[in-house]
Amino acid sequence: MQPGSAFEPPTNPYRIPGRQFEQPTMPPGPSGPPPPPPRRSWILPVVAVTVVVLIAGGAGAYLVYGEVSGSTPSTGTKPVKPPASATAATAAALDVCSMLPKSEAERLVPQATVAKDSRDSEYTLNFTCNWINRRISFGEYWRSREVDVRVEQHRGDGAKTGRTMAQNTYDIDYGSGKYNETAKPTPKKGEKEYISPIKDVPGIGDAAFAQYTWRRSGKLLWYSFGEAHARVDDMTIKVKYQADQQRKDSQILSNATTQSVTEANAIREASGVLGHIAKGIAAWKAQHPNVLAQPDKAAVTTTPKPEATPSPTVLAVFPAACQGVTELATRLVPSPTPRARGTEAGGDAQTECRWLNMDIPVGDDVKRIRSALITTHRFTNRAGAEDAPAARAFYTGQRGSRGSTADSSIGGITWSKLSEVKGLGEAAFSQYAQLRHGDTHAATGTVLLRQGATVIVVDYSGAERPKDEPANSPKVKMMADKEARDGALSLAKTYLAELAKKPIGS
Repeated sequence: MQPGSAFEPPTNPYRIPGRQFEQPTMPPGPSGPPPPPPRRSWILPVVAVTVVVLIAGGAGAYLVYGEVSGSTPSTGTKPVKPPASATAATAAALDVCSMLPKSEAERLVPQATVAKDSRDSEYTLNFTCNWINRRISFGEYWRSREVDVRVEQHRGDGAKTGRTMAQNTYDIDYGSGKYNETAKPTPKKGEKEYISPIKDVPGIGDAAFAQYTWRRSGKLLWYSFGEAHARVDDMTIKVKYQADQQRKDSQILSNATTQSVTEANAIREASGVLGHIAKGIAAWKAQHPNVLAQPDKAAVTTTPKPEATPSPTVLAVFPAACQGVTELATRLVPSPTPRARGTEAGGDAQTECRWLNMDIPVGDDVKRIRSALITTHRFTNRAGAEDAPAARAFYTGQRGSRGSTADSSIGGITWSKLSEVKGLGEAAFSQYAQLRHGDTHAATGTVLLRQGATVIVVDYSGAERPKDEPANSPKVKMMADKEARDGALSLAKTYLAELAKKPIGS
């Protein structure tokens, strides 16, 4: 979900023009002033959903838009808009994003992309902020988090003040939530939905409530979120918090293994965010009484900077475990050029051993490429102790990533299905791939295994071609699946045995 979204995935069967979350058969709302005329909807592409947190708020100075400094009271039915000169003199900036403390935003949505936007519409001034991160690594799971906040400052309409217009909108949202508590739409096959009773949230703004929604549709969609609403004087606030997680090795485009946020957690977090925003709005209004907020001239999106990838360092001495497989590696890769490199990325200490020969003569007319590569990931925690859970998480992520392209072809690369390898480490699988892209065309057999706090990736690659043809010639003949995977498997077994008796490093 991006700022300005309608707080609802496009699959909502109850959307009607001008309102969100309303049934076409919505019963009359609470008694009171009639609702404002339909507004021009502000809809941006929906990306996802998120939840919010409530904390105590305060009351700000009440605003009567017919008496804004420099403007004249309205006598018609159109909303009052001060002259351009008066607006410039009296308007003040409203930064919704800054109202949620950075520490709280980072807790709710780690390493979030933050998008801020604001717009001036006929009946309201709209301010939004969205925090989103759909790929948070957490052990053996990918987590998705999103918080979306929308603040609307309501203009007066004739004799109705902005505060009255805001109350009308809040009442409609409340009535819609009450209706959805008990509405029982006929679900399609494979669809399920639960909408919780409304929970009134005391101590936030002039009035506040929260509600939880859970939906599942077929084998693709499974999500839930908490949504919280509040009114502070002439402003209404909507907050949405959505969270879920799925195993890293789950099938792509499937809701298998999905776990979405529970009702208690969703309402708590949405209400907490609502409290922060309401408190910020009250403080802003106390500093800017009888003032229309000023929309920004342009939307702003801030993306966290990616962490720098450490460069590997060539090791002066071949690691002992790699030395132990050199005899086998040399049979698979005749007359190789060896190389060993090492690097550290957080708690992942990596060692890479490679044996390569790009020009192996086969008779007088053929040249062959052979390469053996063993990459070892050894995981430790902050105390320096072996971290088996981190190894399991990495292994699961690799299996999920490779499984997402299994049995497919994209951009000159073809992957086989994954095959389980029994009796090797605590868990292992293999895969065959052909690469017809770039400077070198070749096939690779890969075995990936996990043992304790260590994950080992073994690649055995090869191809052959007429000696006068380049390495990316269409005449390149790929190494067969069986030869590639058998070579990788023999290296993996030998290397694992060497690790059991020799250190990894140099």
